[in-house]
Amino acid sequence: MIHYITSTGVGNAWVGNELMALADRGIPFRLHSLHRPATTFFKSDRVKQIAEQTNYIYPLSPWRLLTGLLLAPFLFPRYFFPALWNSIFGRKESFGIRLKSIVHFSVACAWAGSLRKQQVSHIHSQWINSCGTVGMYAAWLLNKPFSFTGHAADLFRERCSLKDKIKRAQFIVCISSFHQDFYLAEGADQSQLIISYCGIDTTLFSPCLDSGSDAKTGPVRLISAARLVDKKGFKYLISACKSLEQQGVDFSCTIAGDGPLLNQLEYQIQQLHLGHRITLTGRPILQEDIPNFMRSGDIYCLPCVWASDGDVDGLPQMLMEAMACGVPVVSTNLVGIPDLVVDGESGLLAEPNSSAELAVKLRQLIDGSSLRCRLSLQGRQRVEHQFDIATCLNPLFEKFTQSIQQQTQNAGSQNKTNAKGISQ
Repeated sequence: MIHYITSTGVGNAWVGNELMALADRGIPFRLHSLHRPATTFFKSDRVKQIAEQTNYIYPLSPWRLLTGLLLAPFLFPRYFFPALWNSIFGRKESFGIRLKSIVHFSVACAWAGSLRKQQVSHIHSQWINSCGTVGMYAAWLLNKPFSFTGHAADLFRERCSLKDKIKRAQFIVCISSFHQDFYLAEGADQSQLIISYCGIDTTLFSPCLDSGSDAKTGPVRLISAARLVDKKGFKYLISACKSLEQQGVDFSCTIAGDGPLLNQLEYQIQQLHLGHRITLTGRPILQEDIPNFMRSGDIYCLPCVWASDGDVDGLPQMLMEAMACGVPVVSTNLVGIPDLVVDGESGLLAEPNSSAELAVKLRQLIDGSSLRCRLSLQGRQRVEHQFDIATCLNPLFEKFTQSIQQQTQNAGSQNKTNAKGISQ
């Protein structure tokens, strides 16, 4: 059985999508999460069931934490002290990370103790920040293979013990070619790396019949949707909208989502006198409602940037969903986005942090109905061919299957050895 560990369970849409795909392949898994999610973005009963069956590690009482740590040398005598030594003296990014590593090692002792009587073939961490530290040490104690998928904030803003984790990983999932190059620069071996895109189920999305056509009347409808945080670059989209208005372009813009920047973005819209052009919904979109939202627009724009705190998007799923709905997209040349949006072929890319260049790219699509039609078709085709979850996760699922088979063989060999010893 594959044991997943993540930070907030199915509170992240991608976790729910990947685990449903895993279930569709018949690969047995159990989800563990450090925390309960504050909310989920699904109506699906399947995801609800996964959430109900998730093992939430926190809150962890001090007594259980201490008991797990004290018992671990006896439960895992061969692996406890090497893992403990690594938590104290391994390659860490800072003294603070070293202290956190020791705490997460203690959490891993308690968690690994609870897994001893369960069937564990492999431990995989979705994200490689704190949950990855717990996952790595638990796998070490249990002498089971460990792997991880890194995304964005976990690799940059929240990086912790990354070189240790790379060294311990049986394999590492790269969600883009950018990530592959990144891990190689951090010391990974090429043989450890597999590219497995975070895809979507394209059968759930279908284009509007008139996508990109000349038959549309009224203002061009710009849409965007994401959590209202710095890395999404919405302030640049709002500034680009002001530039479009000054050029005499007739348009509307709807930005769906909630987040800490809601008031700040509302103030920016007010200051630029764009209240008649731009609408902030202030509400997130459930996964099942995304297709209808995408079909409400003519152009989808997500101008991602590196946030001031080091956060960044890896490969935004919303871009895939827009393209799958046949909506031409504009984004930025950042991290894994160029793997999905090839400038001039499957969408348009501006440089990050440039509202002026973003306005130019949007104007290209607004004025060019034939370009919208072409990018609508080619964007949909690119998602279908390379980012459909039915196929893009194959490299990961093959690794999981191999791990389960290998652990089954090892268990069989051990049973035969034990039986032979008893008979003698």
